Amino acid sequence: MRRNVRMLSLLLALAMMLSLTACGAQTEEAAPAETKAAAITGVEDGVLTVGMECAYAPYNWTQMDDSNGAVPIANNPGSYAYGYDVMIAQKICEANGWELEVMAIGWDGLVPALQAGQIDAVIAGQSMTEERMQEVDMAGPYFYASIVCVTQKDNALASATGISQLSGACTAQTGTIWYDSCLPQIEGAELMPASETSSAMIMAATSGTVDYICTDMPTAMGACATYDNLVILDFSGTDDDFDVDEGEINIGISVVKGNTYLLDAMNKVLGEMTVEDFNNTMNEAISVQPAI
Repeated sequence: MRRNVRMLSLLLALAMMLSLTACGAQTEEAAPAETKAAAITGVEDGVLTVGMECAYAPYNWTQMDDSNGAVPIANNPGSYAYGYDVMIAQKICEANGWELEVMAIGWDGLVPALQAGQIDAVIAGQSMTEERMQEVDMAGPYFYASIVCVTQKDNALASATGISQLSGACTAQTGTIWYDSCLPQIEGAELMPASETSSAMIMAATSGTVDYICTDMPTAMGACATYDNLVILDFSGTDDDFDVDEGEINIGISVVKGNTYLLDAMNKVLGEMTVEDFNNTMNEAISVQPAI
C-alpha cells in the first residue's frame, strides 16, 4: 500500500512538473510577439538613424569637419552631414532624448533602405505625394517649397513671366515631381535626361548645358547663392504657373508604414514649429552651405 502511495505521489509530482513546463513554454512563446511589436519604433536603443543623400544642398550636404554642428556620416567615416534636414533631425532628437545617426544613401535607395529596416526615417527633402505615401507614412510637413525654374542671367528666358514663355533644353533631378510632373507641362520644353543628383542638375544650369532647370525654391536659392550667374524664375501666384497639388510642395519625413510611435513623436515636434521657424532655419542652412 505504501508502495502504491509512493508511486501515486511520484506520478502526481511528474504531472505538476509537466504542467508548469507547458505554462512556461507558452509564456516564452508570447514574449517574442511583444518584442516584435515594440521593435517597430526603431529607437529602442535611443538612436534615430536617418537616411539622406548628403548631396542635396541646402537640405543636406557632406562636409569634412563638424563645423556648425554637423553630424558624422555613419557609413562614410571622416565625413559629416549638415543642412536643413540635419537641423530638423537634431530638433526632433533633442525633444525626444535620442541620439542622431546619419546614413548617406542615394535618392532612389532611400525608401528601399527604410523598408528594409536599415534606417528609421528618411529626412531628405521628399515631397508628400500620394504615390510616395502609398509606400510610407509621412510626418510633417516640415517645409513648404514652391516650384521654380533657374536659368542663367544672360539667357533670353531670364525675363520669362510664366511657363508658357519657356522653351529649349531643360532638366531636373531624377525621381522628383520637378522632372516627372512639372517639366512636361511646358509645351516648348526639350526634356533632357534627368540629373542623378541635385548638384549635377545645378551644374547643368550654370554651365549652360541646358537652358533652365526646374526645382524647389530652397534648392534654387542655394544654387544662386553659390553661382552668381544664375537667376530664379518664380511664377507663383500667376495664372501661368505649374499645376501642382499641395502634397507636391509639402516636404515631409518618411517612416515605415504603421510606425505610429515615430510618426506621432515627429509630428509633435514639427507641430510646435511655425512657417517662420521653418523659413528661418532654411535661411540659416543656406547661409552656411558649401559650394555646390
